[in-house]
Amino acid sequence: MAPVRVRDAIVIPDEELTWRFSRSGGPGGQHVNTTDSRVELSFDVSASSVLGAAERERIRTHLGERLNDGVLTIVAAEHRSQLRNRRAAMARLARTLDEALRPPPPPRRPTKPSRAARARRVEHKKQRGRTKRLRGRPDDG
Repeated sequence: MAPVRVRDAIVIPDEELTWRFSRSGGPGGQHVNTTDSRVELSFDVSASSVLGAAERERIRTHLGERLNDGVLTIVAAEHRSQLRNRRAAMARLARTLDEALRPPPPPRRPTKPSRAARARRVEHKKQRGRTKRLRGRPDDG
């Protein structure tokens, strides 16, 4: 197939990808029983020549539970065609690596509500209390 483009700077060559094919489960009748349309795409993150040390570490941190001995495996079996499953697996690999390589968001700076916001909140609570009090049973008194 073609190389997988994760970003403009990162293109995984076909030599670093390992493909496995097997029979897919689910609906499809006899077709499912005769074709190897399920696709497993494996990418060895730890041995990749395309990734730098920082990128490798970021992927390991972000996808640690999905890596098996440094290898990321993507499975695609949603289509009846092996070719479409191969394309789906490549797209999913690119998306997964792109998300893993994104820098973490900046830390949130803790803030406090303003005095006016606190006053609005208290006033709203008082108004709700008055509304609920009016719903009560009138006194016989």
